[in-house]
Amino acid sequence: MVSQKIVVQGAYGLHLRPASLMCQEALKYSCHITLLSGTKSVNAKSVLGVLGACVKRDMEIELQCDGEDEEEALQAIVNLLCTIFEEEKQG
Repeated sequence: MVSQKIVVQGAYGLHLRPASLMCQEALKYSCHITLLSGTKSVNAKSVLGVLGACVKRDMEIELQCDGEDEEEALQAIVNLLCTIFEEEKQG
């Protein structure tokens, strides 16, 4: 299992657009991917689960990947979220 913590920098947290893009990316991998936020633990492949975690701006989340392609999945999702947050800052 691999994991990484990141601080959500999106102006509106993990709202529908970043949540759906993250889930689309997560579905490309066979490993189990979990998003941890505070006391909540949700399946990162479920848009409703991610939205239900109610992740707001400046909250720290942890992504955990466990399985065959865990390292590749973790890196891809973290890179995607960082790109989305950077785009939101610029425009």
